[in-house]
Amino acid sequence: MGAIRVLVVDDSAFVRQMLTELLSSDAAITVVGAAPNPIVARDMIKSLNPDVLTLDIEMPQMDGLVFLEKIMALRPMPVVMISSLTQKGAETAVRALEIGAVDFVAKPTVGLVAGLPALREEIIDKVKAAAKARIRTSSGARPRPVALANGTSFLSSEKIIAVGASTGGVEALQELLSTFPADSPAIVVTQHMPALFTASFAHRLNDHCAVSVSQAKNGERILPGHVYIAPGGYHLELARNGANYVCRVHDEPAVSGHRPSVDVLFRSVAHAAGSNAVGIILTGMGRDGAMGLLEMRSAGASTVGQDEATCVVYGMPRAAHDCGATEVELPLAKIAAHVLEQCQALAGRGVRV
Repeated sequence: MGAIRVLVVDDSAFVRQMLTELLSSDAAITVVGAAPNPIVARDMIKSLNPDVLTLDIEMPQMDGLVFLEKIMALRPMPVVMISSLTQKGAETAVRALEIGAVDFVAKPTVGLVAGLPALREEIIDKVKAAAKARIRTSSGARPRPVALANGTSFLSSEKIIAVGASTGGVEALQELLSTFPADSPAIVVTQHMPALFTASFAHRLNDHCAVSVSQAKNGERILPGHVYIAPGGYHLELARNGANYVCRVHDEPAVSGHRPSVDVLFRSVAHAAGSNAVGIILTGMGRDGAMGLLEMRSAGASTVGQDEATCVVYGMPRAAHDCGATEVELPLAKIAAHVLEQCQALAGRGVRV
């Protein structure tokens, strides 16, 4: 494979120059052009046929989100969004990931001269991952919650579902969590995201899901029918407080290169819940979560990996599969039903749920 052809789209001439220099410093990447707005970018996409687009969100003449929607409808391609790390920027970036952007880079709101070069490795890694990503186009139809068999309810359950995701996870989690009914077991989630982004993400999920979705708070009791998402920049762990599960949220050092880390979450679930848990590892770049999921399986938990065909990036699920952490790999659309069947089977065998 030749060099990855990248088109940079940003209304700032300085940012265009900086991104061009940063990306061009990697031998595997060639910046084929830089556009000041989506109107120019549209023609450059046709003439230059880039492999990956880096796209600013706030631009004149056409909003980045509007342009992204047009790209995904007319010429789906890997897009890495550039978003300022503000609350407004976070909300817009989450929406962009739902539309189909592969990933985002949180652009510094101040100190661009020093801030952008500091992000060089992250920007290059995300562009390279995007070049290999499978672009999924949404049908627009919202998944329907799975119906529990025989009136099964987990409202008095000690069953825990733990989910880890990274690149492509925003769209995958929205699809997955939308298929869980309101009386599902409690769900704890680590998605690689910076601060501010997770609050917006949880809020949007809560609007679309039958389960109640929120950003996890330290010491908060974990209840069935609820989803708890690790705050950006903080690890989330499952802990016991007497007979109850609670969230433990902390800012200890990064693990497996991340904070929040999927490995941290999965290991805590293995220790606190054992065979009362189900682990799910979704689309993502790298290896975070593989060894933690293996600990869950060793502790008696059921484990599931998203299959390669439905992953945006088959990195984390591949690492989990290769180390023997996953019992089964399934298409994203079939995971919720399988997990709920596992929960029901455990109840039928007398396992405390």
